[in-house]
Amino acid sequence: MATDTNPVWIAPIRDLFQRVLPAIRIPDRARDSEAIVRELFELADIQIGGSRPGDIIVRDTRFYERLLRDASIGLGESYMDEWWETDALDVMVDKIMRANLKQKVTGSWRLRALTVKAVLLNLQSKSRSGASVEAHYDIGNDLYTRMLDPRMVYTCGYWKHATTLEQSQDAKLDMVCKKAGLKPGMRVLDLGCGWGGLASWAAEKYGCTVTGLTLSKDQVALGNEKWKHLPVELRLCDYRDARGTFDRVLSVGMMEHVGPKNHRDVMEVIDRCLVDDGIAVIHTIANNRSLRHGTPFIEKYIFPNAVAPSLAQLGRAVEGLFVVEDLHNIGPDYDPTLMAWWDNFDRTYSEIAHRYDRRFYQMWKFYLLAAAGASRSRDGQLYQLVLTKTGRVQPDCRVS
Repeated sequence: MATDTNPVWIAPIRDLFQRVLPAIRIPDRARDSEAIVRELFELADIQIGGSRPGDIIVRDTRFYERLLRDASIGLGESYMDEWWETDALDVMVDKIMRANLKQKVTGSWRLRALTVKAVLLNLQSKSRSGASVEAHYDIGNDLYTRMLDPRMVYTCGYWKHATTLEQSQDAKLDMVCKKAGLKPGMRVLDLGCGWGGLASWAAEKYGCTVTGLTLSKDQVALGNEKWKHLPVELRLCDYRDARGTFDRVLSVGMMEHVGPKNHRDVMEVIDRCLVDDGIAVIHTIANNRSLRHGTPFIEKYIFPNAVAPSLAQLGRAVEGLFVVEDLHNIGPDYDPTLMAWWDNFDRTYSEIAHRYDRRFYQMWKFYLLAAAGASRSRDGQLYQLVLTKTGRVQPDCRVS
């Protein structure tokens, strides 16, 4: 006689599962990711599929999960891969920053590991700094000659009375020189000199002799050729190796690259090289909060190991060494500067496209326009500090 091999209690359990399982929602990661991103973007007044400036069109639905997993890197890389698009990237990022989405999307543990790495290591040590500089500044002078103004100044312009990029950069250079109180015959040290735009202005307009230090071979080569008619010498040298005594020390756009572990080192170099009655001027992008590393996308693709200081970090770095004679915030001026760089880059890219590729174009577009949007939202600042040694008569340095 045939027997049922299943125990008598199997049938009721089977019937229960057949009734309950259809009601159980099996998680769909892709669908959940899309719902979360749509909700976040709604907080920022960004419509997915909308037609307003800053709204986005998603071309590949993998974008949603990638954004949540990789935060700024996911947003930037998926843009480079053309998984999404917008007609106003700067507007979109401005909205993202104002809605504080940067704090709501922190990404996976891999991104948080960046903080641990920054705590344990000196990411801007002398042995690392050269490679970090080369990764951005030595990718081709042909790019920068087209993107920047005639003096090739790669820092925030000053737009108070300017209507063009060249005017804004000339105004910034002159303002720095006036804050420093430059006079004919002065010896000037320019830390992080770039292609020598500030050095050339100080030499040409104020009659100074300028020594500039940079870790970029391309900057040294082009700058020394460009300004060979002036008393300007650009040297391939780490700021920590600066030697000599100077009437003035200037640093425009270098503090963003030295890292929190080295802020004090910069100030000690300035103290060592500056005469007792001298003046130093520091021009730097600044964060609203003290951070140990930069935005992950910018660190990975644009400025390796760069992190802008906060005002608190700058204050600790100068404590006991200098008097802060003046603090000037021109942060909003970075927005028009970046938009002007983007316009120049986009307009002339066809002339150098053979050296790069479509993904590079997308990366550079994301970098410039996202930075403009972040500046517009006041996510970052641009500080100019005038410093003197204790005991000096206060200089007339309030210039705007």
